[in-house]
Formats: sequence, structure tokens, C-alpha cells
Amino acid sequence: MDGGGETFGQILCRLRGKRSLSAVGRLANISKGHVHDLENGRRMPSRSVALKLDEVLYANGELIAAFESHATNGEMVDFRQTVAEMGSVRTLKMTANDDGEDVTNRRRLLQLAASAGIFGYGESVRQLLDRMADPHRSIEEWQIVREDHLHALRTRPPAEVVDHLAIDLHALWEQMAAIPADERIELHRVAAILANVQANALTRLGDHGQAIRWWGTSRRMADASKDVDLQLLVRAEEAGQGLYGQRSPGTVLLLIAQAERISRRPWPRMLTAEAEALAMLGRHREAAQKLRTLVDLVEGGLKGDDFGFWKEDAIPFAQSWVYSSAGDERAASRARERVLRLAPERSYQVLTNVLLHQNQCTVELGGVDEGVRHAAEVFDALPTPYRTNHVMETARMVLRAVPIDQQTRPAVRDLRAMLTIEA
Repeated sequence: MDGGGETFGQILCRLRGKRSLSAVGRLANISKGHVHDLENGRRMPSRSVALKLDEVLYANGELIAAFESHATNGEMVDFRQTVAEMGSVRTLKMTANDDGEDVTNRRRLLQLAASAGIFGYGESVRQLLDRMADPHRSIEEWQIVREDHLHALRTRPPAEVVDHLAIDLHALWEQMAAIPADERIELHRVAAILANVQANALTRLGDHGQAIRWWGTSRRMADASKDVDLQLLVRAEEAGQGLYGQRSPGTVLLLIAQAERISRRPWPRMLTAEAEALAMLGRHREAAQKLRTLVDLVEGGLKGDDFGFWKEDAIPFAQSWVYSSAGDERAASRARERVLRLAPERSYQVLTNVLLHQNQCTVELGGVDEGVRHAAEVFDALPTPYRTNHVMETARMVLRAVPIDQQTRPAVRDLRAMLTIEA
């Protein structure tokens, strides 16, 4: 092994130096979570990723040598690359009238899976094996896939969501490519939702460039479906998620205005995103009024989407955001208690962020040391894989609430350093 016995991850960490995970990820066109996992030995790269990292970090072949060493020793497994190869094998002609070729291709597929050492991936492998027998899934099956990934998005680390979703996106692409264009409408709906989940997960990883491209794919698939509700849904999600460091609040308001050209019908997620954006711009009275309008509409019978995105904790979460940024402690506290009561126990991001909202409110009311110190404690208590971009951006909202003349206080410097290291 090269580098004085260093692993690939150790070499990568040394070469990265003081550059952030995000900066290296952007250079290599991978997420910061991917870089983090490589450095910590939780995964090994594909050959293309190893080559790209060696190039952008000017490693002079050091990373390539480490990659080759692991590959030679049988230690290197890149699941996504294996999936792509398995997908290409599946597309070879396999007919009931040609048993020899059918058996050969199946054997090649199984040998590839075994040689890659991926059978420990359980459910992902089960899906791949199922595709050998029947590559096309019914719409009902795709609806369950959609629900599974939405649940994973709320309860699991985003890097895991992206990896597993890639399998189903590949299967969906194959199925869409195999049928005439006029028969793809229902699959366009599925694609719009899965692309939306992918964009959301990438946003949580802080991979904003890739996320924005997936938001675009989600919009185009929704538009192709001709489903107005779906068109509004994907645009509302893009707007709301954009507030986590991906886009300026002004740009988010522009996205919302563009979506309203599709339909003037009120859309709950669009209203919460608009209220949150207004709060970030300091337009607290308008933000609060927007939420009161939403509450009235919901009490009058307005429903969320039928795709599983809208949850009953969405309104109190937006209220927690808006009232905390305005320093309205009583209203923020009521909203936070409702979120803690309504949100599922495993919705780590929602539960963490409302606690950070509370810390922001404390800072807004003058308790800088207390609010910032508690924010650091909330962030530090969260396991590393769950420290998403959303959580980090909400913690930065706490920092942004600190007056300029108090930015050098020790507690403020400590939280800022914690977030800088994590990035």
C-alpha cells in the first residue's frame, strides 16, 4: 500500500488539508458526504472517482496507487458502479426460447454480484435479483417504492438515501426507455417524485449544484405528466428546500411567483416556504400574516398533497421558524411544542431544527451566550451522519441572529468553528 501504509481515506484526508469537504466534493463532482465517507473508510471509490480525486488534488498518482492496492487485495467495492454494470448485463437479450443465453447472462450477473462482494447490502441486492426475473414494475409497486424513499428521507442519513435511490432511478429509466412515449404518463409521475426526493437528499448533503439539476429534472417530469397538483408540489418542495443555503430568499420568492402562474390555487407547502423566506428577509409581519392565511385555509378544508410530502407538523414547523426569527418567544414556544408532539420520533431533522429555532429566538431576545451555547450542544449531540446541511444552515441562522458587536464572544466563536469543521 502506498503512502507509508496509509489507506485511501487517510491519503485523501491528508491531501485535502484545510480545504472543506464541500470544496473537494465540488472539484470531483461528488457530494461532501461521499468525501467524508471515503476519508473515514466507510466506502471505497469507483475507479473514475479515484482518478478524478487524484487529478484535482494533484496527488501525482498516490490516490490511484492506493485505489489499485485495495482493488488488488479484494477490498474495493463500489456498489453504484456495480449496479450500473449489472444493469447493462440485464439488457442483453434474454428470451424464454433461448435458454442457453438466458442462463449464461444470469450466471454473469450473479458472478459479477458475488465478485463485488455486495450480498451484504441485503434489500438493494434483492431488488436487483427481482429485476432479473421481471424488470418492469407495476404502478402500484412504484407507489410503494416512492413511500419507502420518502420515509428514508425523513429517518435515515441522506448519503444512504442517495445510494439506495440510485438503484430505483436506474430501474425506472430502463422501464421508461422500454415503452412507447405515450404510455409513460404514470411513470413520469413516479420519476417526478423520485427525482424530487433525490434533489432533497442532495440538498441535505450540501451538494447544491447536483441538487438544482435534479430539481430541474423533477419539474420536467412533472410537466410531462400534465398533473397540475404534481407540478405545484415539486416546485413548492424546490422552493422550500432552497432556503437551506441553496438559494437566496429573494430567489425562492421568485420561484414561488413562477409556480403561481401554473395555478393560483393555494398550495400549503408553497405558503410555508413563502412565509419562511419572508422571515429570512426580516419581513416578519408579512410572514406571520402568510401563516395566518394558511391556517384559515386549512381550517376551511384546504388539503396538502396526495403524494406523502405534506405532514401535519408542517404548519407548526413553519410557525416555529417565523416566530423564532421575530423573537416572539410565546408563539414560537407553542409552535415548537406542537412539532415535538406531532413529528414522528425518528424525524431527526425536524426535531433538531425546532430546537435550534428556540436557540435562535433566545439570541434574538438578547441571550447570546445562552442561545449559542445551547445550539452547540444540540448540534454536538447529533450523530455525524445526521448532521445534514439543513441542520447546519439552521445553526447558522442562530449565528446570524448575533449582533455584529458580539460576534467575537467565545461561545459564538466555538459554534462557528464547530460548523466550519463539519463543513
